Amino acid sequence: MSQKILIIEDDHDICQLLKRFLTKHGFTILLAYNGKQGIATALDEKLDLILCDFRLGDLDGFEVLKRVKDANPDLPFIMITGYSDIRVAVNVMKMGALDYVTKPLFPDEILLTIRKALNSDNVENKENSTRIKKSSIKENYTFGNSPQSKSLVNQIELVAPTNYSVIIYGESGAGKEAVAQTIHMKSPRANHPFIAMDCGAISKELAGSELFGHEKGSFTGALNTKIGHFELANGGTLFLDEVSNLPYEVQSSLLRVVQERKVKRIGGTKEIGLDVRIIIASNENLADAYKKGKFREDLFHRFNEFSLDVPPLRERDEDIMTYAYLFLKSANQELKRNITDFEDEVIEIFKKYPWYGNLRELKNVIKRSALLSEGNKIQVKALPFEIANFSKLQFPENNHEVMLESNILPIITQIQAEKKEESLNLKVAASEAEYELIMKVLKQVNFNKSKAAKLLYIDRKTLYNKMKSYDI
Repeated sequence: MSQKILIIEDDHDICQLLKRFLTKHGFTILLAYNGKQGIATALDEKLDLILCDFRLGDLDGFEVLKRVKDANPDLPFIMITGYSDIRVAVNVMKMGALDYVTKPLFPDEILLTIRKALNSDNVENKENSTRIKKSSIKENYTFGNSPQSKSLVNQIELVAPTNYSVIIYGESGAGKEAVAQTIHMKSPRANHPFIAMDCGAISKELAGSELFGHEKGSFTGALNTKIGHFELANGGTLFLDEVSNLPYEVQSSLLRVVQERKVKRIGGTKEIGLDVRIIIASNENLADAYKKGKFREDLFHRFNEFSLDVPPLRERDEDIMTYAYLFLKSANQELKRNITDFEDEVIEIFKKYPWYGNLRELKNVIKRSALLSEGNKIQVKALPFEIANFSKLQFPENNHEVMLESNILPIITQIQAEKKEESLNLKVAASEAEYELIMKVLKQVNFNKSKAAKLLYIDRKTLYNKMKSYDI
């Protein structure tokens, strides 16, 4: 008998799309177009899971979640929230939601979240419900056996028990957040919140609000009181990724909070005492950044009590297959596959490829290839074109300002020509070309998103959204 899911969403088109998609994957789907209808259905029907939008026409997600949990505390409940609405994410998980997904919605992501929820241990989830999200590589993260990895582990063991602020340097996707979370889990703060914030993904206007919170009515659009990251992390660890992207004026406010260990919400008068360990990460040297006037020198010295470097994957090639098998195991669990190994040629390609996107790229490649491979091994034909044919797609080293017209576009033309026989679908071809172009530019600038957005003539937010849609 198929598992029954109730979707509560006031957008009829989204409801129908999700219903068609999930029905194809063997679920029985019930629909409710407002909160009251959803609560009534949840009380009348025997359900396996609820997927509910936070913003409904009549009720908000908090009320629906409360009413459902009062009647059936063990029913898995997944909330759909706005992009990066961290306040909602924290509160719904505190109230008993098993997980959340953010808009824009991606069917494959929703499917994986639903499958994990239906197979999860609710008791374990309740014990960890104060966490904003569970990192896919949390405290059981594997560091590998290379000398570089062993050195990194020794540094983590040394600094974790202290209360030092830490700067983590490393390229995008190298595992900086995993290192930060490992430091937290090995510290006396392990049973308190670990709150992560990507400073590069938040607009200048919202950065202060995300960090410090705001009071209702403190500025246009402040419809509710918002708890900032510092308050959420109180007693635990606050991790600030790509910290050099914070606007200079926000850095000034951040300095005061770090010095005084007190925070005042925007528009508020009450000072809130803080006990927070701060770990920051950057893919550029902050000492160079302050010399260029991009980062406050006094803030740098406040943070620079201890620093460590996460080496890129290409500098610890002994670890590549260790991670590859780890990610293959994870992909098998998520995709319900039983792939046990890699073709010999795939292993050779993996060892020679420079992995510009580091662990994140390797993980995504394996997940995609596990879905496309036939039999019990990852096949060469299932690898992304740019990896299987890396020798054809190399760029001049140390030349980040190469013009797109002379270097990128001919490659895209080549890719399209080679794929022409595979598909004559215009929409698919355009999507593939866009994906390849974004990947090539990101690699050309060593995954510096600001430079990539500039070369692509789009803003950072658009680039982030496209990267998320292509699972980059």
